[in-house]
Amino acid sequence: MNDDQWRGQDGEGGADADPGGDFEEQVRELLAEDAYTIRPSPAPYPAIRRRGVVERRRRVAAAGAVLVTLAAVPVGAYALGAPGGDSRTAASKPPASATRAATPTPSPSPTATGPAGPATPGQLLDGITLARASKGLEKCLADDRKYASGRTDDPDLGEADRYRIILAMNSTGDSNAPGDGMFVVAVRDKPTPIRLICDIKPDEDAGINTSGDDRLPDSPPVLADINGGKLYQQSFIDKGAWKLPFRWGVIGTVEPSVAKVTVSYGGVTSDAALDHGWFVASGTLNQQVTLAPRIKGYDAAGTLVYDSDKDTSYEKTLP
Repeated sequence: MNDDQWRGQDGEGGADADPGGDFEEQVRELLAEDAYTIRPSPAPYPAIRRRGVVERRRRVAAAGAVLVTLAAVPVGAYALGAPGGDSRTAASKPPASATRAATPTPSPSPTATGPAGPATPGQLLDGITLARASKGLEKCLADDRKYASGRTDDPDLGEADRYRIILAMNSTGDSNAPGDGMFVVAVRDKPTPIRLICDIKPDEDAGINTSGDDRLPDSPPVLADINGGKLYQQSFIDKGAWKLPFRWGVIGTVEPSVAKVTVSYGGVTSDAALDHGWFVASGTLNQQVTLAPRIKGYDAAGTLVYDSDKDTSYEKTLP
C-alpha cells in the first residue's frame, strides 16, 4: 500500500473519513491485493519434469562416456595397491613392461653369416642341423685350403657364406674310406658355378669332391650329378657286403620346365625336392642292391619328360 493509504488508516485523513466501514473495506481490498502479490505462482510441473529428464540424460551420457573411456584403457593399465598403500593408474605412471609392449623398440636384424640353407627341411637328414652342416662345410673348405698352396688346377673355392647347402646326411664308412661321418653337399652360383660333396669325419681332414656346371646344350631336362654315385653306393671293394642300413642320396640338376622328379632305389620310390635348379632325393637301404637309382622327371602337366632307363649316358647298374 502507498503512504496516502497508510496515513488514512492512522486517522490523519480528512474530516469526512469514515473510521468504520470504508476503512475496513479498504483494508480488505489492500490485503487481498497484497496476498495475490506475495503468493507464489503454481509450480510449472511440465517444465520441471522436462528439466529433470534432460538432467538424467546428461548424467547417463556422462556415465557412458566414462565407461567407454575405461573400456579403451588396457586391462593391465590399472594396478591395485596394497592395503593402506598408494594405488596409481597407468595413466599417471605406466609400468616399464606396459610401455615396452605398447611401443616396442625395433632392433636391427643380425647380419646373416654362413651358407644358406636348403629349400626344404627334408634335405637336412639324420638330425643334422643347418648350424652343424655349416660348420662341416667350413671345415671342408679350410682343409682344402691347407693343400691349395701353389695349386693351379682347381678354382678358388672361396668362403662358406657364398654357398647354399642342398643336402646333409650321415655317411657310412667302407673299405675305401673307413669311418662313419657326415656328407654335406653345397652349391655356389657365382662367380663360377661349383658343386661340393664334402665327407666330414671326426679328427680327420675332410674329403672333398668338386665339379662345375655339368650341363651341355644337348643335356636332358633332368641330369644326375656326374659324381653323385658317392652318395648312393659303397665301395665296389665291398660289393655284396655293404653296411646296412645305409643312408643314400641322389642329386642333379633340372631345367625350369621340370615340375616333379621321382627316384626309385631298392624298391622304394621317393619324391625329390626341387631346390633352385637342383633336385635332391634320399632314403635308406635295408638290403644290398645292384641297380642304380632310377630317375624320372615330369612337367607341370604330369607328362613324363625324362626316364633314366632310357638315357644311354646314365649308368644303370652299380660297379
